[in-house]
Amino acid sequence: MEPLLFWTFAAVSVLGAIGVIVGRNPVNGAMALVGSFFGLAGLFLLLDAQLVAALQILVYTGAIMVLFLFVIMLLNLSPKDLGPPQVGPGKLIGVVGGSGATIFLATVLAHVPQIPGKAPADFGTVAAVGRVLYGSYTLQFEAVSLLLLVAIVAAVVVAKGRI
Repeated sequence: MEPLLFWTFAAVSVLGAIGVIVGRNPVNGAMALVGSFFGLAGLFLLLDAQLVAALQILVYTGAIMVLFLFVIMLLNLSPKDLGPPQVGPGKLIGVVGGSGATIFLATVLAHVPQIPGKAPADFGTVAAVGRVLYGSYTLQFEAVSLLLLVAIVAAVVVAKGRI
């Protein structure tokens, strides 16, 4: 059952990513990216990383994509604003570069040795990540929290000046 789920989630992720690239409508591209995020969350669940899967859904699909859609709708682009699809040397370079990167990655992955053994039973759970985050990395976690607070206050101050 696990290989079937893996290939299903992988196909959803790849097809969503392809939909982002080839779609002409920005809203459809954003929705395809949401589908790709859900496929990635499923892959994280198969790796027993429940926390990362939940964060993938909550943070990226829930928060970031809502922000992207808000900006896309705020721009209110019409099809004539997007212009006709163009094929040029940039797209050819992108296809060649992407193909080369894929071949390189497949070659590297083919030579990676398999590591026997299994991850600990609590790997990827909220409790395990919390123990590490609040135990070994408490100072770093608090520093990032303070940095985010300063960024939020700065964004409010900048936005208030324009209102």
